[in-house]
Amino acid sequence: MRKFSLFIILFLNLHFSAQTLSENQKLESLCKVWGFLKYYHPNVAKGQFNWDQQLFQKIDELENINNKDQLNEFYANWIESLGKVEDCKNCVNDNDKVYFLKNFDPGWMDDRQFFSENVSQKLKFIENNRNIGENYYFGLNGRKVYFRNENSYGSKFTSKQIALLELFRYWNYVEYFFAYKYKTDQNWNDVLREMIPKFLAVDNDENYHLSLAELVTKTDDSHAFLFSKLNSINQYGRKNVPVQYSYAEGKLVVTKIYPTIFNEENPLKIGDVIYDVEGLTIPQKINLFGKYLPASNSWGKINKSKYLFLYTNKDSLELKIERDGINLVLKVKTYFQKEIIRENPPVPEKWKFLDDEKKMGYVNMGLIKRSDLNDMFENMKNTESIIFDSRNYPNMTILPLSRLLLPENKIYYEFIFPETNYLSKFYRRKNNIGRNNPDYYKGNVVVLVNEVTQSQAETTVMMFKQHPKAKVIGGYTSGANGDVISFNIAGLKTCFTGLGAYYPNGKETQRIGIIPDIIVRPTVKGIQQGKDEIMERALEYLKSGN
Repeated sequence: MRKFSLFIILFLNLHFSAQTLSENQKLESLCKVWGFLKYYHPNVAKGQFNWDQQLFQKIDELENINNKDQLNEFYANWIESLGKVEDCKNCVNDNDKVYFLKNFDPGWMDDRQFFSENVSQKLKFIENNRNIGENYYFGLNGRKVYFRNENSYGSKFTSKQIALLELFRYWNYVEYFFAYKYKTDQNWNDVLREMIPKFLAVDNDENYHLSLAELVTKTDDSHAFLFSKLNSINQYGRKNVPVQYSYAEGKLVVTKIYPTIFNEENPLKIGDVIYDVEGLTIPQKINLFGKYLPASNSWGKINKSKYLFLYTNKDSLELKIERDGINLVLKVKTYFQKEIIRENPPVPEKWKFLDDEKKMGYVNMGLIKRSDLNDMFENMKNTESIIFDSRNYPNMTILPLSRLLLPENKIYYEFIFPETNYLSKFYRRKNNIGRNNPDYYKGNVVVLVNEVTQSQAETTVMMFKQHPKAKVIGGYTSGANGDVISFNIAGLKTCFTGLGAYYPNGKETQRIGIIPDIIVRPTVKGIQQGKDEIMERALEYLKSGN
């Protein structure tokens, strides 16, 4: 019986070591090893090798690899060729730091589908004796990471090798630097597995850009984008219906008709409700865009989509609308942007009083600047209430505003920062705001929010929430919170969230957003009547107290 068991074990070992590996499997392992060595191996991380050329060479060599034994010999020889790794006396955890480990996942090194015990041990030795300090491929601006010394191969498709390089480069950026990798809908390892065949199938510029856009969208991060004129033209179009509209209840409500240089009549009217564009409902349009528009939640997806609904490359669009209770089908002509006449809207006030008695103030957070805050507060410090409109993006006013509004210095959120000496680990730092201030604002603080409220705006709302009489009113926010890392991929501008932001108790805002105390969403009827329903609900709350 014992001899039979030994035979089975020997048979299984021989079977798995000689198992045939697919091209996809070989490239998946190569992406992970290449990225790990790039950032962890001291000789590679110091820039001693042309690491892109190493990848091109290894992609070619993989074609002659057929099974696990050959693959592990391939990796063992490669690692040995990179030079000796000295024992690292400083590669110990900093006990003063509280680590955030949800993104840290080196378990792939022990995947016996790919790696032998020998290669796994070599990789772990490098991890334990990793590069410390200066890194050729990234730097720090304060605590914020930036990428550097990356060769650009342009935005045109030139070869499958370069397409794979850009995939591997981006995948490893996310693997080691994206603060919310653990929050993606799809496991990041599965993203690599899915995207490799798509990048192998790329054969022209358009497919290349679409594959890159799909990859970026997998981050599920409203901060992320891929700036591609090719995608903008081919996916969305260069022409537009000359109207302004608002989104509500899955429909578009026309709020303004723009003239054109041709002075042609527009069949649409203010108040028309558009519910179908070229045979697709507005929610279907959002889903269609969704594959290439990264967003943290459904409201973030709507926010990114809502400007694209009436773009096209066609000369006209067929729209189904509702007007005065009657459903109509209209063929509406489209125009290039230069053909549409748009007047600059009047600039709203940075702050104002909403009543003659000056008991209620209003502040537009998208317009007010740090230099305005003292004057604003001097005017409004005796009001009973101030409404802070945060349906916009603020101007770095959070710290000085907190010192005027809040009664005391307190922790209002915490950041996680990348541990650059042990990549894909992050460390926590709690952040204080305000000051001990007996002259703090004693009135009501009402904050207006919606899906436009994102990032710094969301963090500012978190500060407002520390006021003892704060109330947040409106819709769910975008759910992308924390500073961003901006960089290029395949010569195209992109970014993702590099620093994570949390409530003091560790509760997340990413992908969730700021949940209002009183939820209000615009309605079709309200938009048709010219109402700001979120503002109206805020005024009602201040009047009635609920």
